[in-house]
Formats: sequence, structure tokens, C-alpha cells
Amino acid sequence: MERDRFGLAEVLALAEDAAPVRSLDVVADNLRERFGARYVSFLFVDVVGRRLLRVHEERASSQERGADQVSLPGSVYDEVLRTQKLVQVTEGAQGYGVFAPVTNRGDAIGVLELHFAHVTQDVLEQIEEAAHALAYIIVTDRRFTDLYHWGNRTTTVSLAAEIQRQLLPSAPSCDAAEFTLASALVPASDIAGDTYDYSLDGDTLHLSITDAMGHDVGASLIATLLINASRGARRAGVDLAEQARQTHQAMIDHGRRTFATGQLLRIALDGSGAQLVNAGHPWPLRLRDGTLEEIELHVNLPFGVPVQSVYQVQDLDLRPGDRLVLYTDGMQERQAEAVDLPGLLRDTATEHPREVVRAMVDAVTEACKGDVRDDATVLCLDWHGPCLEGAFVNADA
Repeated sequence: MERDRFGLAEVLALAEDAAPVRSLDVVADNLRERFGARYVSFLFVDVVGRRLLRVHEERASSQERGADQVSLPGSVYDEVLRTQKLVQVTEGAQGYGVFAPVTNRGDAIGVLELHFAHVTQDVLEQIEEAAHALAYIIVTDRRFTDLYHWGNRTTTVSLAAEIQRQLLPSAPSCDAAEFTLASALVPASDIAGDTYDYSLDGDTLHLSITDAMGHDVGASLIATLLINASRGARRAGVDLAEQARQTHQAMIDHGRRTFATGQLLRIALDGSGAQLVNAGHPWPLRLRDGTLEEIELHVNLPFGVPVQSVYQVQDLDLRPGDRLVLYTDGMQERQAEAVDLPGLLRDTATEHPREVVRAMVDAVTEACKGDVRDDATVLCLDWHGPCLEGAFVNADA
């Protein structure tokens, strides 16, 4: 604990002793007392990634509190989340505003905001440590309270959307030595059953993206069946072909004569290979050395179609430096058809996958004038290749 100038152990202990809903207040109190901050607040990124929701410090005045919701594009918060670096802003006679990213293993949770009369470089470095600690506190405590679910929502959530959201991984992004990935889903005005999923074990990265037929609660119930059958097979340790078969069989047995398209992928972390099953889904896109192409795969029938042969497991050519993009048809149907996905991917070639999926979602939302009629889902993977022995997951990128 030689470098623990911030008193991380003390703050973690205080947060653990407090009720989960009070953890943010504990950190705010500690920062204010330790560094003389006038005001401390935390802002959550909403589920679509276009707005922030502020959690107020109870002792703050109404003038200090700021807006409950903040538009993200073009703001200082946008810069913090995009660069994943602390930003200091001079506020004239009022002092300084300091904004730090709160991120855990690539999952950009939000922004820690503080205001000071005076601030030093040493304090700025300790604030970065505080934001890192806060990310771990939130990841731990969101299991016990709805506060953090509330913090992700800027609009009323329908029953179908509530079901759908609970199917997704709790973190839409993940950074590791071998890969970086990010995912996003724009909910349709009547939920249309999209899901994405990922999981990392000792030697394999598992990915999936699915699109269940139908709309509203019916589609979300089919999506529940689909993703849980897939996860159950994966967790049982079966191979990719059997995972696809069990997912298909669950649709046959319980899917009410409906079907779903999807892709299941497994990527060996040692670089020995990647495999994919394509069940009636749009072909993936791959960006390699500046060249974007569709990966032309054999397409099996969707999950749940009765006349179905054995699912074909196909090798996927994936090399270090490649960017792989999976998406559902909502990214290119109806008004979204006007979105130039290839051009967008080329324009964002140097950006983090978080920014890539956000740019794609923004483009679809704008093309649909805010009224997305079909779920639009995207998963972006940057494959770095096998890591050197002793490399660690990058928890701060």
C-alpha cells in the first residue's frame, strides 16, 4: 500500500460498511473532506450512450447541483469518456472543474465531477485513483440496489424493454490483453427481440448476437428462451456445434413456432483459431489494414426452423489488428438503410470500439429521426492476438 496516497483501503472499507445505496455519498464525503472539494457528483451514462444522469451530492446547493440530465455529444463529459483521461476546466473566479472517467475493464460507467477553489497536480492524480476505486464500488454494489439501473435510464422503460435489458451482459464493453470489444442496442419503439452476449473463460472468448422474430413482449420472451438456451449449453462446456443444436432445439420445443437468426462465435485466446455458426444472420464485417469486407459465410437456416440440418461450424480468418463487426438487420432496414455502415467503419478505424458502436447507433437513430422501428444491435471486436506471458487485463482503457 506504499502508493495508496488516496487512502483506497479506507474508502473501500467505508463503502462496504455503508448501505449499497449510500456508497456514492461515502466517496463524495471522503473527496470533499480530503481535498476540500466544494461539490462532488457522479454522472451515469444512459443505456443508449447519448445522455448522462446525475446523482447529486446531498449537501450540494441547488445552484451547484447542475442539470439532472446532460446531453453527451460535444460536452466535456464526452471528451472524458472518449479519451478516458481526466479533464480540468478553469471556471474563472469560481475555481476549477475536474472530470474523471469511471471505468472498469473497458466498461465506461460514467464520470466523476468535482469543483475546487484550488487544485494541485497531486490532487488530480489522487482523483484519478478515486475514480478507479469508485468503478469497483459501483460494479460490486449494483447487485444490491436499483439505484444503478435507474442511473442508466432517461426514458420510461416498457415491460418488453425491461425483459430485454436483463438478458444483456451487465457491461457492454470489455478490454483485455487479447481483445477489446463493445456492444450497443437501440431499442425499437416496439421491442423486436435483439440480444448480444459475450463471456470470457480461461482460453476462449465466446460471442453471440441474435434477433428473435416478432415484436413487443412476445419477442422479448423468445429472446429470453434463445439466449438462456445458448448460455446453458455454453456453461455446460459443449462444443460450438452442440451449443447451436441445443439453442435450435429449445426454439423447436418452446418457441411457439417462431424462429430467430443469430451467430455464435468462439475465439481461442492463444490465437490458434476462431469458429462461427451462422443461423440465417447478416454476414459480419471485417476491417483489415484499411480494407473493409463482408465475410461471406455459409448460412444455415435460423434457429427454430423445423427443416434443419446439422449446423456448420466454420473457421473464421481473424488476425491481430483485425476489427470484426457483428450486427442485426435493424442497422440497415427501413430508414436505417440510408446509413453508410462501411463508410462509418472506415471513418472510425482509429477509434476505440466504444466510440465505433456509439457512432453506428447515433447514425441509425438520426436516420430514423429518433423513432427506431426495429432493434438495431451491433458488436465490435478488435482482435489484438495472444498476449505475452505475464500481461494483464487493461482495466482503465
